[in-house]
Formats: sequence, C-alpha cells, structure tokens
Amino acid sequence: METLRTLLLLTLTTALPAAFAQSPAKWPDKPVRAIVPFAPGGASDVVARIISPKLAEEFGQSFVVDNRAGAGGSIGVEMVVRAAPDGYTILIGASSYTSNAALYKLSYDPLTGIAPISLITRGPFVLTVHPAVRANSLKEFIELARAKPGSLSFGSSGTGGVPHLATELLRQMSKTQMTHVPYKGDAPAITDLLGGQIQVFMGGPLVVQQHINAGKLRGLAVSTEKRSPIFPDFPAISEQLPGYTAMTWFGMWAPLGTPKEIVSRLNQSIGRILKLPDVQERLRTNGMEAGHNTPEEYNRFIAQEIAKYTKVVKDGNIRLE
Repeated sequence: METLRTLLLLTLTTALPAAFAQSPAKWPDKPVRAIVPFAPGGASDVVARIISPKLAEEFGQSFVVDNRAGAGGSIGVEMVVRAAPDGYTILIGASSYTSNAALYKLSYDPLTGIAPISLITRGPFVLTVHPAVRANSLKEFIELARAKPGSLSFGSSGTGGVPHLATELLRQMSKTQMTHVPYKGDAPAITDLLGGQIQVFMGGPLVVQQHINAGKLRGLAVSTEKRSPIFPDFPAISEQLPGYTAMTWFGMWAPLGTPKEIVSRLNQSIGRILKLPDVQERLRTNGMEAGHNTPEEYNRFIAQEIAKYTKVVKDGNIRLE
C-alpha cells in the first residue's frame, strides 16, 4: 500500500506542472491583462484602448485594460515586473518610464528587469509661447532668452516629468536661463500660460493645438528630430540646436522571462495593427504617429532616452520637491 501511495504521489507531482504549463503555441487561452500605470482618460489610457480591442481581434481573447496609477507610473510598472511571465500580463506605458529612471532609485532595472515588446506611438512636444512674447521663431526666442536671462518662466506638468526635462534640455543646449514653474498637470499650466502668468510651455499636440489654431498661443517649433506631419509648418528644434530631440511616446513591455514566442507574436501583431487606416486616423486625431520597432530596437531606444534624461537631471541639478 505504501509503495502504491508513493507511486501515486510521484505521478501527481510530475503531471501537475505539465498540466498547468503554458504552451506559447496555445497562448492566449484566457484574457490578457494590459496594465496602464496611469488614471483613466490620460494619453496612455487612450493608446491602450485603441490597441487592446485590435489585439483581442487578432488573438481571439480579451485584452483587458487595468489602470494602476501612482508614483508617476512606477506602481503599475512594478506590478508588471513582479507578474508571472506567462504572457497574461503586459504593460502599456509612456515616456515617463525613462524620466522616472533618471530621477528615482527604482526597485527594478528598467533595461534588464523587464521584457521590451515594441514602441507603439510617438509624437512631438510643441514649444509654445504666450502671444506677448516678442519672438516669432525659435531663433528669436533663443535670442530673447539670452538677452534677458531669467525673464521668461516656463511651466510644466510637474517636476521631473518628460515635458519638464524636454524644456530643461532646450534650456541647457541653448545656454539660456529660464525659471521653471511646476504644476500638477497640463491643465493648470495651460491656464496660466493663456493668462500670461508664465510665458513658455512644452506641450503635446492635444494640449496646445486648439489654442494655437485659435491664435491664443504661438507655436514656435516641434521637439522631434525632424519636422512632424502633425505640425508640418513648424521647424524642428534640432534645425537650430543640432542633436536636440525629445518625444512623447508609448510602448509595450512584458514581465522578464515571458516566452520569446509570445513577445514576438505581440510585436508582430502591433506592427500589423499600426498599419490599419482606422488606427492611424485615431492616433493622428490624438496627436500621435505609429512607432513600431523590434524588441531589440525598442530597448536600445529606451537606453538612449534614460541616458539623455539622466544627464539633463545631473546637469540641471534637478531634485524632486
């Protein structure tokens, strides 16, 4: 009897892992959780809700958006880092991923502690000024800032956020002095910019475009490496300051150890989805462009962004309040 009991136990302990093991070829056979590390309604949430239904169509399973806001996005990222690497948890995050890495001592390695899948979208910030600022071009703006050090105040959605660091990079490269005024989000910063309490703001298209079109604000340049199809008449800042580039972008990750087959299938699916005309139109409406790349290219891009903003933080002696 004891021998029979031992044989039965051995059979169960060897069979159970096989029974519960996930074959990448059969993935997914249940809903996938797409964690967005920000509150509903934000840009990351918008991207996730454009992409997730298309992923569901591709794979025949629901991709459920799960908003987990907090600590500038770090809480949601940590949830994915600690999740089982079985393909049933993914992260749809934003460019703040790299500014957080430049500012915080994180509990995870942002390059080796998580599996990159793909960049999804990218877009410009727009260097925007109040109409009272006597500058109709980027060149005139830099000349004004140099001639009157400290006279211009620039707002941001918060200390250490990508818009702040993008403007600080502009300030450092142009060798100008401007005063930073941090706000708790884009909306109060735009309100003060419209009212003239601050003079400068680096904002995404959704935040500034309607006010530029209405003549209430003046756009001077875009932050991307080249001119943006969203604002084709605006020069790139790099035309005046070679080497300057800053973007708002969104991408996808999975827990480290997620089978390569699953990562590859997700990457290829994103590539197909981003070519769909209705997806491209929705992205354009939200001030974004498709930005698919390979996991390896994506990780190199993230490394470059972290290095860039780490230098900006160090050179600017930026400290969180």
